[in-house]
Amino acid sequence: MAVSRTAGAGTTKGKRPSPASQFDANDTPVLMEQLSQYVGYPLKRAQLRLFENFIRCVAPLDLTPAQFSVLLLLEKNPGRNQTEIAGALGILRPNFVAMLDELEKRGLCSRIRSNNDRRSHILALTEKGAAILARAKKLIEAKHESRLRELLGDGNRVLLLAMLEKIAEEF
Repeated sequence: MAVSRTAGAGTTKGKRPSPASQFDANDTPVLMEQLSQYVGYPLKRAQLRLFENFIRCVAPLDLTPAQFSVLLLLEKNPGRNQTEIAGALGILRPNFVAMLDELEKRGLCSRIRSNNDRRSHILALTEKGAAILARAKKLIEAKHESRLRELLGDGNRVLLLAMLEKIAEEF
């Protein structure tokens, strides 16, 4: 099939041009100003960068931000069941069960059948889980939160936390 280089350059004879072929690549940046004015967009970009840095910081421990959150809540809220912990973190039940399966397989937590409700499981942090959590907290404080304090300053960090909490609670 012959390629036409006349009107509609980049098209193949008898075919419509693809949307990408209608534009030449250039050195001008993609205009983002309007998108960046919507709070959700820069918030999501910031979240992605924070998660990337978090994962790098705890890479030796192989923990995701969600797994760290679960372990931290188990440490601070002993005797709680799966539904309470999942609800507090806003994690859907199927996703939470899969995460617990992984944490339990790694020996970081255990599920104990509740004496009050045989259908419910109480979650417990294991000794290994407590040790991993302690290491994670040290790594996060030394490499992640300290970087945020350096970047934002203590006052702005506190203000940002308050603003994010307000959005989460009231929006």
